[in-house]
Amino acid sequence: MASVTVWNEYVHEREDDAVAEVYPDGIHATIADALAERGHETRTATLGEPEHGLTEEVLADTEVLTWWGHAAHDEVDDAVVERVADHVQQGMGLLVLHSAHASKPFKRLLGTPCDLTWREAGERERCWVVDPGHPITDGLGDSIVIEEAEMYGEPFGVPEPDRLVFTSWFEGGEVFRSGCCYRRGRGRIFYFRPGHETYPIYHRADVQRVLDNAVRWATPTPGADAHAGNRNVDPREKL
Repeated sequence: MASVTVWNEYVHEREDDAVAEVYPDGIHATIADALAERGHETRTATLGEPEHGLTEEVLADTEVLTWWGHAAHDEVDDAVVERVADHVQQGMGLLVLHSAHASKPFKRLLGTPCDLTWREAGERERCWVVDPGHPITDGLGDSIVIEEAEMYGEPFGVPEPDRLVFTSWFEGGEVFRSGCCYRRGRGRIFYFRPGHETYPIYHRADVQRVLDNAVRWATPTPGADAHAGNRNVDPREKL
């Protein structure tokens, strides 16, 4: 089990009654509770806290960080972004959720705009498992069907994933790479598309299963920092 910090802007839930009705305690609380029920040690952090709740001490005690943002990407302090990126490089896992594709940490780590096309029309999504041998898909069928979703469409401005786990098809005809795995330094990153502030997607057992699987996959493995640091070394063979 992992030590997980669940980060959320926590803006929509406090300003929009429709969002508060779906997530009365915040998206972060729903995700943290679901992961805690599956055995993980969870804490939450939000934009309005000092240092956005992501102090050096918090991140040092975090094995996996989950990130949800939408309305206030630009309000995240650049010093905190660099701190998060440094910890990922050192081995901390990062789960980037839905509209956090445009978050500063994700763009910083991937080095691309991470842009896409979108449409909010409450349409049907079938999120296909395209890598059934990957541990993030453990316990799932061949797809996740979401009756009301916000469409995200290609082109998706990200680097080619190391592994593509999910591909979505939408009722309006678009497709999208919805589950992308990356490694940056010693840290594992997973982008997962399903989720929205006014649709109860994070309440779904299958989506929670994906988050649980992804946390387990992204948790640092023993010895991950065995070769940490920039070091001057002696030759292994005689020169």
